[in-house]
Amino acid sequence: MPTIAQERLASLKRLQALELKKREQDTELAKAQISKTRYRQQAREHQLPPDGDWRIWLIISGRGWGKTFTGAGWLIEKSLETPGIECAVVAPTFTDARRTCVEGPSGIIKSLLPGQLQFYNRSNGMITLVNGSKIHMVSADEPDRVRGLNLSYAWCDEFGSWRYDETWTEGLAPALRIGHPQTIITTTPRPTKLIREFVSRTDGSVVVTRGSTFDNAANLSPAALAELKLRYEGTRLGRQELYGEILTDTPGALWTMDDIDKARIKSAPELTRIVVAIDPAVTSGDDSDETGIVVVGKGIDGRGYVLADRSCRLSPDGWARRAVQAFEDFQADRIVAEKNQGGEMVELTIRSVMPHAPYKGITAKVGKRLRAEPIAALAEQGRISHVGMFEELEDQMVTWLPDSGHSPDRLDALVHGLAELNLATGSSADRFFESIAPDCPQCFMPCPVDAPNCPSCGLSLRLPDLTQVYPR
Repeated sequence: MPTIAQERLASLKRLQALELKKREQDTELAKAQISKTRYRQQAREHQLPPDGDWRIWLIISGRGWGKTFTGAGWLIEKSLETPGIECAVVAPTFTDARRTCVEGPSGIIKSLLPGQLQFYNRSNGMITLVNGSKIHMVSADEPDRVRGLNLSYAWCDEFGSWRYDETWTEGLAPALRIGHPQTIITTTPRPTKLIREFVSRTDGSVVVTRGSTFDNAANLSPAALAELKLRYEGTRLGRQELYGEILTDTPGALWTMDDIDKARIKSAPELTRIVVAIDPAVTSGDDSDETGIVVVGKGIDGRGYVLADRSCRLSPDGWARRAVQAFEDFQADRIVAEKNQGGEMVELTIRSVMPHAPYKGITAKVGKRLRAEPIAALAEQGRISHVGMFEELEDQMVTWLPDSGHSPDRLDALVHGLAELNLATGSSADRFFESIAPDCPQCFMPCPVDAPNCPSCGLSLRLPDLTQVYPR
């Protein structure tokens, strides 16, 4: 006669067998339902997985093409095909992953059929399907969160807006190591280092799908399409945001994306100075220029650091409050602003929000090229790092042509701020060279101490009333 312990063991084995049989039945049912999913029923041809033995499916398209719909549908299929696997959805932030990729109108939860979801934990970002497969929500801002996962599949959303390459190179790529791992990358185009690398591969490991906003016109509001065309049609940004083009550096531009990417870092060191720089718009309204608001700092190493881009299209009171908020957020020591247009009104606007603001007005007496070239030279030398990614600012940097006559607001603010930091005096070596060849007060290029004129811009260095373009 079996003992009580043996009966309990036999009962446990029967329960395990029943559970296994139920899971197998659920898995077969889920597989059978794949053809009935919204993804398979509604996807256009280019939204379906490509043939071939690829590792990365890179979808580069304009806004509204259906990237979220495609990423969610593909990841659900892969999670249901194989029981008990781990997958991940990675977006620029955890909020993006949850709000757009998982809970959005085209996200994972609404793309699942009834009975396919076993449990969804919003707080820790875990989706468990009926076959035991799990989908982790991960923020690209936290590369370390991916380490330790054993993934079979991943969906990387808005890959071009990820702040850190390490999320892929050191986190996600090594974690994709179970079975025959594959990744779908959905992104609006941006010429980041990783996207350029993926597009250039010719070994078959990457399949690239391109598309425009208008490929999905049947599912978009006609009014929204008309507004997008009105705002972006015929512009460089429109080629990127609507038609999915990867726009590379502009020949003749002072900055290159390679230089920016090489110096990009996660966090700044200890800073000796922090400046909020403003390039104010003359007017406010939907059609006016933006007000450039950029926060920069000078490290104890003498290098420059771009900390934030708070640019906006607001009323004078609105952009002043935004600048003061940036001043407080970063505990800056000065606000600088171009006063060519607006004169004292710029200072009065700032002081109406913060009466005792440490403010300095800048009179840009020289051409934009002469002001920007020394700053671009420092960037080319790797002496200026972007702490994270600033898409619209960087787009201005790599496309602005000095002689175009166009006034790039964010770029102007950046130049004002970095010029105020006086980066040429950041180290003992720089101080030595500054003593034998101080910077020209107009174009900031080195000038021998006995030179009568600046060799770069020709400014007379003998005038008794010579004042700096950026006076202290």
